[in-house]
Amino acid sequence: MKESYRASIAQSLQAVPDGTIAMKQHHPSVHAAQVTAQTTGKGRIETFLVLPGIAVSYHQYLADQVQFQHEPNRFILEINHCHMGRIGWNMRCGAAVYLGPGDLCLHALDCCADSEMTLPLGYYEGIAVTVDCRQLEANRPDILTEAGMEARDFYEKFCANGKPLAIPASTAIDQIFSPLYGLPESLRLPYYKLKAQEALLYLGQMAPEGEAALAQYVSGQTELIREIRDFLVHHLEQRFTIEELSKRYLINTSALKSVFKAVYGLPIASYVKGYRMQQAMQLLRQTDQSIAAIAEQVGYESQGKFTKAFKEHTQLLPTEYRRMYQKSESYSPGKDE
Repeated sequence: MKESYRASIAQSLQAVPDGTIAMKQHHPSVHAAQVTAQTTGKGRIETFLVLPGIAVSYHQYLADQVQFQHEPNRFILEINHCHMGRIGWNMRCGAAVYLGPGDLCLHALDCCADSEMTLPLGYYEGIAVTVDCRQLEANRPDILTEAGMEARDFYEKFCANGKPLAIPASTAIDQIFSPLYGLPESLRLPYYKLKAQEALLYLGQMAPEGEAALAQYVSGQTELIREIRDFLVHHLEQRFTIEELSKRYLINTSALKSVFKAVYGLPIASYVKGYRMQQAMQLLRQTDQSIAAIAEQVGYESQGKFTKAFKEHTQLLPTEYRRMYQKSESYSPGKDE
């Protein structure tokens, strides 16, 4: 499933050159115009000004990291919804926040100014709603007035303390944000306008201190976990226990397991097994190496154990997978037969 998500985003970004973030503003937005982004991968950001002070941005990335620069404005609230992939920030306050599909993060723009956004799975699709609390106060939508909600309520709840709040996926969040993906062009602006106000109604009645928030970690911990992950995927031919990794990197086993899962969305063993399978699939597609050689290269002591694990992961034998891929590549339009 993850590979199909990645492929879908890669197809959508096919026309975007590597090393580029394609940014498009469908309507002028003062604070959106001040944002710049850089990456060694690729991505796109489309921004719509839906109401005075409220903008909705659609984000897609195929990258490991994206660097953002913008003014550290403590009066602008940013609401991020993760749809596909995973996303994380090392915030200015020293906290690291990671979101998976359906999760929500709320923070003022002074938390993430000049920040690096990490994409642990290498891809991401999501929606960001930015709310300028000062503009909202001067141009409060009727629906907020009817609900008795004021702009300062949002500022005091989510901006004033200078800390992010990450909320796990829920039915209520899904009902607000899921309809915003895959919309025809003609419906994007009206839906964004409708759902941005619905999101504010949802947040306006929320008591942040009473929410079941996602765990936050110290930025240094998540950097160490990324280092451990890189070590593991560059030594696939070897096997390491949690205790060995704990001693090597001077981190207790409990923190190692919990922070790794927070960053990458899976326990260490599951993540490494999935990565082994991805590498094996790539080798089967792109090389003529024997199944035994590939098994050894991705860390299996026998071809039989590798074949069993591969079939559990793909529902195909390695030979069947290679044959299927070769058939799909054997004909292209215009090729002489």
